[in-house]
Amino acid sequence: MIASIEEKIKATNWEYVSETMHDRGYVTIPNVLTDHQCEGLIQEYSNEALYRKTVVMERYRFGIGEYKYFDYPLPKIIQTLREITYPYLVPIANLWMKALKIDKVFPPSLEELHHQCHQSKQFKSTPLILKYGKSGFNTLHQDLYGEVYFPLQAVLFLNQPNQDFTGGEFVLTQQTPRAQSKAIVLQPNKGDMVVFTTNFRPVKGSRGYYRVNMKHGVSEVNSGERHTLGVIFHDAIS
Repeated sequence: MIASIEEKIKATNWEYVSETMHDRGYVTIPNVLTDHQCEGLIQEYSNEALYRKTVVMERYRFGIGEYKYFDYPLPKIIQTLREITYPYLVPIANLWMKALKIDKVFPPSLEELHHQCHQSKQFKSTPLILKYGKSGFNTLHQDLYGEVYFPLQAVLFLNQPNQDFTGGEFVLTQQTPRAQSKAIVLQPNKGDMVVFTTNFRPVKGSRGYYRVNMKHGVSEVNSGERHTLGVIFHDAIS
């Protein structure tokens, strides 16, 4: 099963991913996980030994639902996704930094990124699994977690929309300077992975590239249960 994930990531058209990320700030990569892998992750939701922290969103006014941060060592499937995907995203991230004239170069390996995190006292794992029931939602936010952060992240969809749940669309907003926000609404299929910007992306204007801030969230679930796996590459300070 782990080999199948590696094969799918390696077989992805990363030139298309790069172009689409540069144009939109997000891209959907279909069928990264099998139905069996999705169901296995959902079944392990109640295995408290896997997690370092549980957050009830309503308590913090983040929305309605719950999410759990995996503890180190991560389950093999998540560790593989993180390690295999990261090197393909580094060139995109570094191109964005160059376009925006930000003096930052991200290292080629996840291990080197984590070394930078640890130097800033960011030691805690950030991959998480999220669960929403009827009326659940997630407010617009950014997953930064500390001074060191990688500007791209991924979310994998573990249920089939309009079969396991209704509503619950994945929402991105783009805030262009001196303009109204733009909303982007996605409803990927079970097993799909969306790669998107953690914080901002470059947009080309008449005088070169400028920075556009983006946030993400989840619209209200109308029925059923919705689970997703969030893959964030940097570690957290708390």
